[in-house]
Amino acid sequence: MSIASPPPIAPPVQPVLLFGKAEAALIGVTMLWGATFLIVQTALHDSGPLFFVGLRFGTAALLTLILARKVLRGFTRTEMVAGSAIGIGIFLGYTLQTWGLQYIPSSTSAFITAAYVPLVPVFQWLILHKRPHIMSWIGVALAFSGLMLLAGPQPGLGFGMGEMLTLISTLAIALEIVLISLWAGKVNVLRVTVVQLAVTSILAFGAMVPMGEPVPGFSWLLVICACGLGVMSAVIQLVMNWAQRTVSATRATLIYAGEPVWAGIVGRLAGERLPAAALLGAVLIVAGVIVSEIRFKSKRSAKVI
Repeated sequence: MSIASPPPIAPPVQPVLLFGKAEAALIGVTMLWGATFLIVQTALHDSGPLFFVGLRFGTAALLTLILARKVLRGFTRTEMVAGSAIGIGIFLGYTLQTWGLQYIPSSTSAFITAAYVPLVPVFQWLILHKRPHIMSWIGVALAFSGLMLLAGPQPGLGFGMGEMLTLISTLAIALEIVLISLWAGKVNVLRVTVVQLAVTSILAFGAMVPMGEPVPGFSWLLVICACGLGVMSAVIQLVMNWAQRTVSATRATLIYAGEPVWAGIVGRLAGERLPAAALLGAVLIVAGVIVSEIRFKSKRSAKVI
């Protein structure tokens, strides 16, 4: 009498790793971004916005210059033009954002700033002639609705000074991103980064004279905040360049969508409180950011993004 052999044991099911080292690094970058809003607002007690932007990006430029010293030879005209144009976008975006932080809570600024993500497809359409996906338009609509709730529209202008400055800054940030795409693959990343950070710093310091902004007195708080943010800016750029070699742009953008959430958490820990309507507006902005990046695929071609 033969003994029946036991049925074959099915191989164990291996779980799918949704987040690896690169994704974890991008989450860390997003958390750093969220913390920068409150740091900037704190530093503005001892400095004007232009001086602070100049000091912050000047520090980042020096750090990046040290890292790029081995590839500095061979600067091209295209790299100078690209770095200068992107630097102008960074200068306008961060200067207006910093000005706005003098009037509104850091968490409100972060949520309004997040509106740059659904704006990027619109700029791509206007400049690069790439028609936006229908989901991008839905994202823009959601983000706009969220802005109206978050900012608390007032009679007349519709927004306060801080909200208006921050909203205009998102246009410059979106333009900066499109310009980066315009020159992507045509320039050396390190060399262009040095130029754009240096241009941002020079423009900020140079604008102090016509705007009548005085040089602030020495403050350890200002030095620590500006230099700390300069280091953070350099680290963020390096981590993004490393991580996005393996993480798709869509997946990275979904991670970046958490930036205002982290800013809201940091702001709440610092004592900021948003009313119920503003919280709903913040949710709509984040939803608009995420929806703008959603693309539907057939089951055969669907992949985890």
